[in-house]
Amino acid sequence: MIFLLFLATCFLAYSNGANDNFKGVASLLGSRTTTYRTAIVWATVTTFGGSIASIFLAQTLLTKFSGKGLISEQLVGSEYFLLAVALGAGVTIIIATLTGFPVSTTHGLTGAMIGCGLASTGAEVNWSWLGTGFLLPLLSSPILAVVLAAPVYLLLHVVHHRFGTVKDVLGEFPGSSSRNVLDVAHFLSAGAVSCARGLNDTPKIAALLMIVKALNIRWAFAAVAATMAIGGLLNAKKVAETMSFKITPMDHRQAFAANLSTGVLVILASTYGLPVSTTHVSVGSLFGIGLIRRKVNMDVVIAILLSWVLTLPCAALAAGLMFWLITRR
Repeated sequence: MIFLLFLATCFLAYSNGANDNFKGVASLLGSRTTTYRTAIVWATVTTFGGSIASIFLAQTLLTKFSGKGLISEQLVGSEYFLLAVALGAGVTIIIATLTGFPVSTTHGLTGAMIGCGLASTGAEVNWSWLGTGFLLPLLSSPILAVVLAAPVYLLLHVVHHRFGTVKDVLGEFPGSSSRNVLDVAHFLSAGAVSCARGLNDTPKIAALLMIVKALNIRWAFAAVAATMAIGGLLNAKKVAETMSFKITPMDHRQAFAANLSTGVLVILASTYGLPVSTTHVSVGSLFGIGLIRRKVNMDVVIAILLSWVLTLPCAALAAGLMFWLITRR
């Protein structure tokens, strides 16, 4: 059972990487700054760095996503519960990935834990703690992203028109052009978002392996980080197309503003143990900039919002079914 739990957790990490890894660098591809191959390699390297950093910086999230406080202590300590959560969330996220929808692993995990609690006795879920500890940060994060991204873009827009090009503002760098300076800043901001994503998501998944006494938690983090990287490298293309091209067209300033806003919010959330979704924040940032420019593909945005609404109940249903099958005598 412990070995199955390890495999199921790695499957969830793979699904997470496939759905999430490209989100931090979507603006690089969407603004034609670089190719898909370069963008996904950069995302993999920086996400892995954030995953390793989470060993030291994200202990609060590790504890929160063990299920303590949300589900009864007896159920939290069960390998059946953890196995069902990993499988239910993993199946939900990989289906969304294969259909090109950027969904939230946080939603998937939360829904899976609820589903297992309901499948257990029907009264194992702390609904009040669910609202304040999980749903409030999840619902508020895309709104905050819209609110932050819009003024950041407007500020960059005003600076550009007031002072001219990047070269006019920062001066001439030896062997570089204003476009090169902006591209470097863009790459750094995308790397910051990817690093923040690794910092925020890795402990959520690694928490499922806390019960494995024979496995040092740092090795659990390493296993999650590695399989997240593999998932992104092998299965990220459909979500990449949605994030890069289907929400709003981007130039370099708009892409930089979206990445800067997303990185700030996700890093702050990870530091303070708030379970926000990088998906919600990054889509919210792109949407905020698209609103300012009046260039948003609302059909795509509505479809993404619908996938967010469905993620939690679908994961709850899948995990509840898995729990019933696993515990059936």
